[in-house]
Amino acid sequence: MNDRYARGLAALNALAPQSAQAVQDALADIAPDMGRFIMEFAYGDVFTRPGLTPNLRQTATIAALTALGNAAPQLRFHIEAGMAVGISPQAVIDIIYVATVFGGFPAGLNAIAAAREVFAGKGVAMPLPRSPEPETADRRARGLAALAVTSRDAGQRVVESLADIAPEFAGFILDFSYGDVISRAVLTPAQKEVAMIAAAVARGTMAPQLAVHVKAAAAVGMTREQIVEVVIQMAVYAGFPAAINGLLTVREAFREMGI
Repeated sequence: MNDRYARGLAALNALAPQSAQAVQDALADIAPDMGRFIMEFAYGDVFTRPGLTPNLRQTATIAALTALGNAAPQLRFHIEAGMAVGISPQAVIDIIYVATVFGGFPAGLNAIAAAREVFAGKGVAMPLPRSPEPETADRRARGLAALAVTSRDAGQRVVESLADIAPEFAGFILDFSYGDVISRAVLTPAQKEVAMIAAAVARGTMAPQLAVHVKAAAAVGMTREQIVEVVIQMAVYAGFPAAINGLLTVREAFREMGI
């Protein structure tokens, strides 16, 4: 037990009191140091940093694990931990919806299955309450309005950028990604951008999209420190190369914004 381990243990116990010892026990016979790394680095060094609230950290983690699509046990744990820090079941589902835009429908469906298991174990009443009805039935209008909150004339730029090869795809982005998903009122604007930054960093192949959402996060009031913290946290869940590449993109986006 050292200071880093003690910090990590306290942080993990605050999220899931039954899990700290279980993590150590599960690894004791084959890789006991991995249990120590998790406690000291993932929780002691990273999770306890002051840049993000536990709620936003769990938002980022649920989104990243959904987008990665290959870590169902860890996703189940972090859905439960997210609920422990105040993320409602409906908000969990909406984080998964946002991450589905980045990770695809198979990843989203697998994440929904993980959430169903957690909700059943927690006795969450099903079906979940319906999300608020959209203010307009016009999907394109919703999509353009959602984009305008963060990017002003970005909708027209999206259309123009794809006009020569796949103009219908620009419509999918505006109507589905923004009109159906991002315009939903369950998550705060900051939660949506945290989820999108985390998903883009975790996937590791989305530098242009990451830059867009770094700028969008700043537009909805996230600080430079908060944005950087989301990317740092991804070193735990997506690896150091993904986080390093994400930070390089964030640096360039900050330079372009003059912050």
